[in-house]
Amino acid sequence: VQLVESGGGSVQVGGSLWLSCAASGSIVGINTMGWYRQVPGNERELVATITFGGYTTYADSVKGRFTISIDMASKTVYLQMNNLKPGDTAVYYCNLDDVSVPYDYWGQGTQVTVSS
Repeated sequence: VQLVESGGGSVQVGGSLWLSCAASGSIVGINTMGWYRQVPGNERELVATITFGGYTTYADSVKGRFTISIDMASKTVYLQMNNLKPGDTAVYYCNLDDVSVPYDYWGQGTQVTVSS
């Protein structure tokens, strides 16, 4: 299974960015897909997830600013990030939970930098 991320980059405070992640390979069934982020020296933290049925979960810090969506046909998950803050600066990782295996798949990570 491969997760190919795109998007991200650098933006000023208050700006917007989007991320996308396309999954391919031997995927039996998607339970959830989502985004996590990590700052050097800190643990990876949940940003947002979405289930096969479209149920979403967001970190409190991004509620109202970020929107996660999914195209099940293409197995692509998106993250629209608005009103970005310096605290959103991190490497963002795509995640896929396949119902058939006891572990998650991860993308390679994409950098998001928000400057003031």
